[in-house]
Amino acid sequence: MSEASVRLTVAQALVRFLGAQWSERDGERQRLFAGVLGIFGHGNVAGVGQALLQAELASGEGPGHLPYVLARNEQAMVHTSVAYAKQKDRLQTWACTASVGPGSTNMLTGAALATINRIPVLLLPSSTFATRSAGPLLQELEQPHGGDLTVNDAFRPLSRFYDEVRRPEQLPSILLSAMRVLTDPAETGAVTISLPQDVQAEAHDWPLELFAERTHHVARPPAEPSRVEQAAQIIRSAQRPMIIAGGGVHYSGAEDALATLCAATGIPVGETQAGKGSLLHGHPQLLGAVGSTGTTAANAVAAQADVVIGIGTRYQDFTTASRTAFAAEGVRFVNLNIASFDAVKHSGLTVVGDAREAITALTDVLAGWSVDDGYREEQTRLWADWDAQVEAAHHPSSQVTDALAEGLLTQGAVLGLVNELSDPRDVVLCAAGSMPGDLHKSWRVRDRRGYHVEYGYSCMGYEIPASIGIRWADPTREVFAMVGDGGYLMMPTELVTAVQERTKVIVVLVQNQGFHSIGSLSQDLGSQRFGTAYRGRSDASGRLDGEVLPVDLAANARSLGCHVIEVHDRPGLAAAIAEAKAAPTDGGPIVIHVETDPLVHGPDSASWWEVPVSEVSDLDSTRTARVEYERHKAGQRSHLDPADLSPDDGGKQQNHN
Repeated sequence: MSEASVRLTVAQALVRFLGAQWSERDGERQRLFAGVLGIFGHGNVAGVGQALLQAELASGEGPGHLPYVLARNEQAMVHTSVAYAKQKDRLQTWACTASVGPGSTNMLTGAALATINRIPVLLLPSSTFATRSAGPLLQELEQPHGGDLTVNDAFRPLSRFYDEVRRPEQLPSILLSAMRVLTDPAETGAVTISLPQDVQAEAHDWPLELFAERTHHVARPPAEPSRVEQAAQIIRSAQRPMIIAGGGVHYSGAEDALATLCAATGIPVGETQAGKGSLLHGHPQLLGAVGSTGTTAANAVAAQADVVIGIGTRYQDFTTASRTAFAAEGVRFVNLNIASFDAVKHSGLTVVGDAREAITALTDVLAGWSVDDGYREEQTRLWADWDAQVEAAHHPSSQVTDALAEGLLTQGAVLGLVNELSDPRDVVLCAAGSMPGDLHKSWRVRDRRGYHVEYGYSCMGYEIPASIGIRWADPTREVFAMVGDGGYLMMPTELVTAVQERTKVIVVLVQNQGFHSIGSLSQDLGSQRFGTAYRGRSDASGRLDGEVLPVDLAANARSLGCHVIEVHDRPGLAAAIAEAKAAPTDGGPIVIHVETDPLVHGPDSASWWEVPVSEVSDLDSTRTARVEYERHKAGQRSHLDPADLSPDDGGKQQNHN
């Protein structure tokens, strides 16, 4: 071994390298990896596990630069990492290590979620022997047509970057490529490095330069001035322009730039789930959520918009109401996005660049131009009408409350009270079921980082592990994880991790005896809520329509070490929120258990989401639903109409690709 090298195992070199990585944007520098989450098994305990232990002991002062946290579920630890990275505007993340076989494949769902949401996370699944010296191994997949295939190959389509370290010499190039993708705002997502268990323990002489501190610059590429000018021409020609603000606004830190643009021009804003909070509650151009879970204000404007300006959005089907939201004849699109893949959607004018830089440049070019006063007044009126509906949902009338069973609240009342009693900097968190829709429509965001809903993959079970990641990302904020009984039962295990790390998160567990969202969807689609309620099998019918199951989720949370508060009315919920907020910051998780009525819904969005209905059926309910489906389907747009692709005419050209 030369003086310019050091002899380490592959796992030891990996750990040392990760601890020396930094990211930087706008001159602000932070460690790229906050630590390593993991569960050890025979695939990684003697490799990555030994390396983390050695690094921890070598520091002499505890975990050092790369602390290890024991998780309880491999999928959950990826969710924790994703939430942390999202809350950090994708400038920091965690690495996740798992054992060979089922431990590693448990991370597949997390990989899909990270890549779909464009969130960086480093996955280190263990694999079988590269040497094949003892095969076939326990948990090894054997394929007669390919001896080099392993279960880890399932990560390939779910990752933005995938590679396997089959020889120590491959590690440096793989690591540098992985860091490039993790810190690329246009290409980021799950980054997976497969580690055969024998290679993890293999020693090699590594050049010391590999372990020098590296700072990875997170770029803000400016948009081409000519494209910004073309975008301005299209906007100036519009009578009813509208901005769709997506997650790219937040990740770029472009909220102030967007507020300035909208105040100057009067262009209204509809928000995607990832973009909610791009404008804070009270901004005169804010129309709230758009699309299938949108407000009637945003959707009414979207239906007549002649120019749609998408900023940092990938135009998910919920945003476009399955391509029915933007219904005006000849509607044109201008797409500002750092990723060209998203910028070309809907045949829009592509303006590729960082959201903050592009918005600032567009504001300068549009100086002196504004929509007319009548359009501004219409926005104010539509928003006031919607806000009144939200107030009614947050404070149900006596007719609604009298109809509720004793001890039940409405979901809208629960969300409204949490919104009212939480501080502006507190974070609300959700992921699946009916609550994300209600939150999207009605939550009043008062801080740019105050709203965190995962709706790219809409993964049940995300809420509790994600709340831990958010709290770690910013311990000065309280985190309210809103989770239904269905989502809770998917993944309550990370409550134990929160107890272990003395991480205070406030879990509002809404018990409605089943799947609220899918029950409603089933009803709308003619399937009569079949298989969506938590009920026992009836002796009389032989079907799952018997008594409510005697499941005590409050007792379950207590058994996992949580402080549990059970509430049965509005004053009790208010007192529980106050008690939870006053609890010590290092006191561990708090679970507020509240029962709600699954048949009382929030205000309707006057929109659509495409879920196919059976074309033929013996059921009247299904046939009726099919008629309604075909009615909505008739209004679907391709946004590829010949009129949309017409040549330039006084700044009206849409497609400049």
